[in-house]
Amino acid sequence: MPEDGYLKGVVLCGGLGKRLEPLTRITNKHLLPVYNRPMVFYPIHTLVEAGIKDIMIVTGGNNAGDFLRLIGNGSEFGLRHINYTYQRGEGGIAEALGLTEHFVDRSKVVVILGDNLIGGSIKKYVQRFKKQENGARVLIKEVSDPHRFGVAEINEGRIISIAEKPKKPKSNYVITGIYMYDHKVFDIVRTLKPSRRGELEITDVNNAYLKNNQLYYDILDCWWTDCGMPETLYRATALMRKKLLREDKE
Repeated sequence: MPEDGYLKGVVLCGGLGKRLEPLTRITNKHLLPVYNRPMVFYPIHTLVEAGIKDIMIVTGGNNAGDFLRLIGNGSEFGLRHINYTYQRGEGGIAEALGLTEHFVDRSKVVVILGDNLIGGSIKKYVQRFKKQENGARVLIKEVSDPHRFGVAEINEGRIISIAEKPKKPKSNYVITGIYMYDHKVFDIVRTLKPSRRGELEITDVNNAYLKNNQLYYDILDCWWTDCGMPETLYRATALMRKKLLREDKE
């Protein structure tokens, strides 16, 4: 049994990245370059910097072996070992998370989408999550295009609803691809039914915690972007270049 508050990390790198065709025709989206590093390096670093050293990567498609060749045992990130599992098809984020159940066991878990990049640290948010007795914690961010994401409606400091890719968003605050869950998340995943897209939606997981009054949030205090489209991949490269060049000068 893991010690109380022990955290594991999961990086989700499944999917076919069709919106980035033809870049993804012969490789996984998360292996594409963002400035001077492969995309997947950044979310792994985000977890490690937050103090999480027990990590699993979920990948899929025809290029899963490339992750092993690229990342190996994780020594480049200061890890002794890194775990891998495989997602067949495109069953959604929640399905991919469900594949990590035996790895996570009874621990708490911090999940990050492999195409989500940020300009700072999540360490303080992870520490708050560790102090929670139970439930989930999500990071939200105000954006100009909320209809692309799960949108959080907030009232008096609480999330009161989450809608997946709504045509008429109730706010500009979206759920970023950084999620923190207790081990009960896997019980929730088992209850899910596929959405109209044929996938198990992570928004349904978050709404289940919300229904039980166990969903907490923080507003991310640095820039955040996904890399799912050509314009956001370009944005990520520009933002990360600026960040890394600034750090080199310090």
